[in-house]
Amino acid sequence: MTSGAEASREGWSRRRFIGALGGTAAVIAVPAPASAPADPESTPTADSAPAKVPAPGTHQKGKASGPRPLYLGTYTSVDGGGTGIGLATYDASTGQITGAGTLTGVADPSYLAVHPDGRTLYAVDEQTAGAVTAVRLADRKVLGARSTGGAGPCHLSVHPTGRWLLSANYTSGSVAVHPIDTSGVLGERTALAKHSSPQPGPGQDGPHAHQFVTSPDGGHVLAVDLGTDTVYTYRLDTTKGTLTEVSQAHTRAGAGPRSLTFHPGGRYAYLANEVDDTIAVCAYDPATGALSIGAPQSSGSTGSTTNYPAQILVTSNGAYAYLANRGDNSLARYAVEADGARLRLLGTVPVSGDFPRQIAFSPDGTLLFTANQRSSTVSVFHVDDNTGQLTLAGEPFASPVAVCALPL
Repeated sequence: MTSGAEASREGWSRRRFIGALGGTAAVIAVPAPASAPADPESTPTADSAPAKVPAPGTHQKGKASGPRPLYLGTYTSVDGGGTGIGLATYDASTGQITGAGTLTGVADPSYLAVHPDGRTLYAVDEQTAGAVTAVRLADRKVLGARSTGGAGPCHLSVHPTGRWLLSANYTSGSVAVHPIDTSGVLGERTALAKHSSPQPGPGQDGPHAHQFVTSPDGGHVLAVDLGTDTVYTYRLDTTKGTLTEVSQAHTRAGAGPRSLTFHPGGRYAYLANEVDDTIAVCAYDPATGALSIGAPQSSGSTGSTTNYPAQILVTSNGAYAYLANRGDNSLARYAVEADGARLRLLGTVPVSGDFPRQIAFSPDGTLLFTANQRSSTVSVFHVDDNTGQLTLAGEPFASPVAVCALPL
């Protein structure tokens, strides 16, 4: 296992290093980071005219039909990487993906999120001088970037109010908050919380914030830190955008927690542990924000190769959960039992790609997308609502160093 110190050398982040090992798009060198646009209204150019993609924010509940927008994250500073945010559409019935160009002007957009109103896309700029960028989807105008106050931002999410952007700086082990105005533009950072305690776990060189999300009740925001084996709970002041730490939950030493997903009921969550190749069921107290991490469980990997669990998702009806396994290159399927308190492994299916870095449901929940970093592909699966079974929807779609797929 590569140490954090080795992986951080020359500006590398450990998460990029692992993704490059043995991959066809291996990193040779990482150039100096581009400067983030200082002017919030600056507009970098695109390499093609705005593609004709359905307007965002038009999805209705129930089975969708026809082409839907799909946005793809990548690294722009690695050999074989992309040149910006990938633009595509997908057929909501068949799952077939069709490319529609690239939006340039965003450096290393490795993770993407959309505003609740569907009008603005947000991307991390996963570089040494970390930033977050806003893109207006109606005309693909880049609305500007703001510093995250840290290095290597790898995750971001929008608070359900639509007024705050939450981001996690992996390399520097901190989380940040930015205000969002009514047009989707980002303001100056209002909070930056550094994970200074507890001490880093075994083999880690420091804190490594990997995710920053809002609890289902909206009362707390939680940060998952791989380096300190800790999930931090904060109270977000939704008027000022400041953070107050209220609780810490610790995994066993060396687990390396990466991704947390809540059950729709709001009382349980599921934690994917990257380093020790496990998952865990967590109990959550909405009143206090306290998270209690349960015993580690199998990721479903075979053990024939080193495996790094990436992300776990839960269906909207709370009946099934899916875990992306990088290395084993599989999707594990779990039955969710006891109102969310228990996971039962049902089996795995091949991901039809190499190193599934991130997974996402289509808004109607009938499709599951996997972004396969090393094979530079996106796979799509049909999701059976009754059994939770996954069926591959045709050949994977080629996308340079695919590390995030965001279907709308």
